[in-house]
Amino acid sequence: MPILADLHMHSSYSTDSNAPMEEMILSAINKGLRTICFTEHIDLDFPETPDFPAGAFNLNPDAFLYELLGYKNKYADKIEVLFGLECGMQPHLSRENAKIIKEHEYDFILGSVHLIDGKDPYYPSFFESISEEEALRKYLEDTYRNIRVFGNFDSLGHMDYIIRYCKKMDQTYEYAKYKDIIDKILEHLIDREKALELNTGSLRKGMKECNPCFDVLKRFHELGGEHVTIGSDAHTPADIAYGFDKAAELLTACGYKYYTVYSGRIPMQKKL
Repeated sequence: MPILADLHMHSSYSTDSNAPMEEMILSAINKGLRTICFTEHIDLDFPETPDFPAGAFNLNPDAFLYELLGYKNKYADKIEVLFGLECGMQPHLSRENAKIIKEHEYDFILGSVHLIDGKDPYYPSFFESISEEEALRKYLEDTYRNIRVFGNFDSLGHMDYIIRYCKKMDQTYEYAKYKDIIDKILEHLIDREKALELNTGSLRKGMKECNPCFDVLKRFHELGGEHVTIGSDAHTPADIAYGFDKAAELLTACGYKYYTVYSGRIPMQKKL
């Protein structure tokens, strides 16, 4: 397996995971990884949903860091364990998110968009008042707005994430239809020297593409993008590094020779 770093995973410190941190680490070691980063959710002002109360994706970074440091030292001779966040971006939270990030010395910040107008597209009810095509464009427009307002992140997480919850668009979605807004996002990332995440979580759900899709990854490279981080978006030990062989094939096919790992917020390229 040419990719040996998983920079997107969650333990029980994220509300949507029950996985003990040590079990996640041991699974990563057994799978031959050399580096992992826990990117626990911090998604302020997250609304009440059928599964979680309002505010469920707030985080106690002190407790998270305390446990992580213990395991970082315990397994230092076997794997590098990094301290990260998956920061849920909403324009009105940019200052508060920046303040939280400054309170600790993180290795890696993943900036992600999980909500559209404060609503979660995970639930089918979201699409009762909007078409899938309109929802995707709105999601991309919100992503562009977020990354212009909030710049304290290292990599943009699962850029076309909403496709996971559309019934038809995994089969019909094409980069060309949304090229105008997607190119704006990619160009902004490149201008600000940000990375783009290749997230394999969609493959676990039976989808044909990662997030973002092949054409977007290729376009990022064509425009001059250099940094791509790799994440499984694992919430259980079994899902760590899922689809990484395919991820390596995709990157190579797009023209990349390296993937990127962040430590201390500094990017380091690793050969594929």
